[in-house]
Amino acid sequence: MTCQTYSLFVLSVVMICFGHFGNSLILAHLENDIDQLKSDFNSSNSDVADGGPIFTGKLTDWTERNEKRIILSQIVSMYLEMLEKSDKSKAHVRYISEELYTLKNSLPDGLKKLQDLKDLAKLQMNDLKTQRKAVHELFSVLQKLVDNPASLKRKRSQSQRRCKC
Repeated sequence: MTCQTYSLFVLSVVMICFGHFGNSLILAHLENDIDQLKSDFNSSNSDVADGGPIFTGKLTDWTERNEKRIILSQIVSMYLEMLEKSDKSKAHVRYISEELYTLKNSLPDGLKKLQDLKDLAKLQMNDLKTQRKAVHELFSVLQKLVDNPASLKRKRSQSQRRCKC
């Protein structure tokens, strides 16, 4: 499979995953537009396959639905950035951009989450003040880790059963 096929696959997965394209005719129209875009970018050149895929390889490490939505949000943003610099006078470019923009609005803001991860990586854990703050928050962090959505749902349903008003 070539990189262009991977890109088409990623775009298709993104759009199907988020339910924006329930109608296969729209996806077929989008596939035609993507084929035209491939032609615009000369993506059939042999160098496209060098180094493997750029997006689909990243998706294999993300297994949970919410995790995938974060990474896919970033991928969609990168496609939009790429299309911003291309020829907007072409109908297929405009159509793909519009669909991606609509899709991006339904995704979480992965950029904020990415920044949070970068900020955590920058923390100086050998700093005494940082260590004191971390220890102060340890119980709260562990509570959040233990309180998963399944246990919250169970607690809610148990309290509803007790009350027979």
